[in-house]
Amino acid sequence: MTLPTSDFAKARARMVGEQLIPRNIHDRATLAAMGTVPRHLFVEGAMQDQAYGDFPLPIGRGQTISQPYIVALMTQALNLKGHESVLEIGTGSGYQAAVLSRLCARVYTVERIDSLLVQARKVFDSLHYLNILTKLDDGTNGWPEHAPYDAIIVTAGGPQVPEPLLEQLADPGILVIPVGDRGMQDLRQVTKKEGKIVEKTIEYVRFVSLIGDHGWQNG
Repeated sequence: MTLPTSDFAKARARMVGEQLIPRNIHDRATLAAMGTVPRHLFVEGAMQDQAYGDFPLPIGRGQTISQPYIVALMTQALNLKGHESVLEIGTGSGYQAAVLSRLCARVYTVERIDSLLVQARKVFDSLHYLNILTKLDDGTNGWPEHAPYDAIIVTAGGPQVPEPLLEQLADPGILVIPVGDRGMQDLRQVTKKEGKIVEKTIEYVRFVSLIGDHGWQNG
């Protein structure tokens, strides 16, 4: 049974207060976006009452919507100020793109699975999140037509940082990506400044596989 809208709002507030703030999600804009975007609309109706739980959820086709804390952690690591152009690789449910759209000027998001992209686009349109542009493609090649991007976020784990994404990252710019094997990755904040690339590990994570020319070769 679908909960009343007021109950979802309370669940969002608890999510922010109990899952995010105690784990050092401190950026006010990130917390505000997480407290505003209706996460329950990005999962199937039967799972909406679990949408604000401290865990990922399946969205079909072997993909997941990430745990709220991980979405907030990756968002905060981009250091967005509001004017940026952001590229997301792996639209999935659309939730991460929706959160980003509240924090920057424009989000370009690429997804390789058609059914997921169609559903995400429907939710974006229903919420009037009109600054999100979508594309069906191999995200490991980026979206060169709109480069450079002030920030890039990758929501799947790959064996290395895809070179096209580094090339499409602005200078200065920040890229956040899980890198490692298929079982476990380290979430990296990759900074480009004055032509130099610096990588820092933020957290150890487990994401679905990044499939494509510059990722894993098969699902």
